Amino acid sequence: MIDLAGMERSSLVKYLVRQLEHFFPDGQHDLSFRIEKDLDQALARLEVCIDAVKIWRKGEFDYLHSSQYTIFLYFLSNTIWRSRQDKRLCTKLFYLNKALNGIDCFYEIEMPDIFFIGHSVGIVLAKADYANYLVLYQNSTVGKNHGIAPKLEEGVIMYPNTAIIGDCHVKARSVIAQGVSVINKDTMPNSYVFQSNSGALEFKPCSKNILGDIFRHV
Repeated sequence: MIDLAGMERSSLVKYLVRQLEHFFPDGQHDLSFRIEKDLDQALARLEVCIDAVKIWRKGEFDYLHSSQYTIFLYFLSNTIWRSRQDKRLCTKLFYLNKALNGIDCFYEIEMPDIFFIGHSVGIVLAKADYANYLVLYQNSTVGKNHGIAPKLEEGVIMYPNTAIIGDCHVKARSVIAQGVSVINKDTMPNSYVFQSNSGALEFKPCSKNILGDIFRHV
């Protein structure tokens, strides 16, 4: 079981319940029981993700680390949805994450086991095909176009203010440069993705293992 920095497991449940009751004062009093059912599985999923990130201490979850807490709220809501489809609780957890961390990541979305959020504010994620070692920074967007969602292979990095929209196949280890929008286009694997003045995508081979700076064992 992952160690909780600064609190016990029972205190984490109480802390989360207080947050939910503050934002959603609808008089529901069974939140602790409903969270407890799937908390350990959510924490186990969180531990896999935290342990993969170089800058984070293995086996430890700090609820005051905003990126870790962002990922925790997603894993908890998604785990509860997979297990029991408790729509009202999942929706509250989704909205809580949105209110606290500025991220729009719906509980039905299947995020990969291992991903990293640099800064969560402004991130919007659609129901798309995601893979491990995904890196997200502020104001990055993955969205559908005419109902078609992108496919992201392993090791995609989205720097600030980037977008991947529509019928896109973003190949493994694509690094989307700041401000670039990939719309209904495919990328080349192991490449930096830039945008020319005309809006066309340009690709340059990656000369550095950026993922190796972020994750262990890549």
